[in-house]
Amino acid sequence: MAAGKSTMIRQVKKYITAALLLLPALLIFFPVVLILTGSVMDSMELGQYLGPVFGGGEGFIRWKLMPDYPTFEHYGRLLFMTPSFFVLFWNSMKLVACILAGQLLVGVPAAWAFAAYRVRGSRTLFALYVVLMLLPFQVTMLSSYLVLDRLSLLNTHGAIILPAVFSTFPIFLSYGGFRAIPVQLLEAARIDGAGELLIFIKIGLPLGKSGLLSAIVLGFLEYWNLMEQPLAFLEDKALWPLSLYLPEISWTQAGFALCASFITLIPAAFVFVLGQDYLEQGIIYSGLKE
Repeated sequence: MAAGKSTMIRQVKKYITAALLLLPALLIFFPVVLILTGSVMDSMELGQYLGPVFGGGEGFIRWKLMPDYPTFEHYGRLLFMTPSFFVLFWNSMKLVACILAGQLLVGVPAAWAFAAYRVRGSRTLFALYVVLMLLPFQVTMLSSYLVLDRLSLLNTHGAIILPAVFSTFPIFLSYGGFRAIPVQLLEAARIDGAGELLIFIKIGLPLGKSGLLSAIVLGFLEYWNLMEQPLAFLEDKALWPLSLYLPEISWTQAGFALCASFITLIPAAFVFVLGQDYLEQGIIYSGLKE
């Protein structure tokens, strides 16, 4: 009798916990549903629903999860009649690809050096890296602007790529994955005659891939949504990333804006789903104490 009562209590707690976790998930997912349904509404229906907010009318805003007259006219207009959308889309792809490639070339070896080699001052230097990671863009914007101006990189994609390549955040995440590798394994490889480069390639990269992939996933999500850096360093709108395209759409083009928002969301959601497991492992590694 007592065992059955205990099992029932555990089940009730399980359902309550699931409900408490499901509620914020629904609140986060609900705007995505609104974007999706709004992107397939015609302009007249959107005008009826959003009129009280943008048109200065009376009453309350209304919304339907299923449009009365679904249409893909906004998608057709965006994908086949708006070449500027594709220009900014490929600008974002170029920026993200170059930044992530540069971070792998610069940040991964630096993280391996911090994790695998213990020399005097390395912990202090790594702590400095962590402090730099905490600085917001607004603090470093002026100094970055002056340096980029001296290098004649302003109003070029290099002004966005170069500072991001030397970001300390991927080093921090990759460091956690490398620190999880047993030191005895590295020492055994050295005793067997393996060189440092071979150890890094054959042992470090395969065993520390969770931290690397989590850095790639988080990096993609961050740089796909860049706004402040392009606004500060890029004057030519033809060089802007896709994240700056949406604010240029007026409220009278609500369906067009919702359609563009949904398409912009797809690559980020796709990368997140593919790298979710590695992202969780990377977060776990970043929280490990030495």
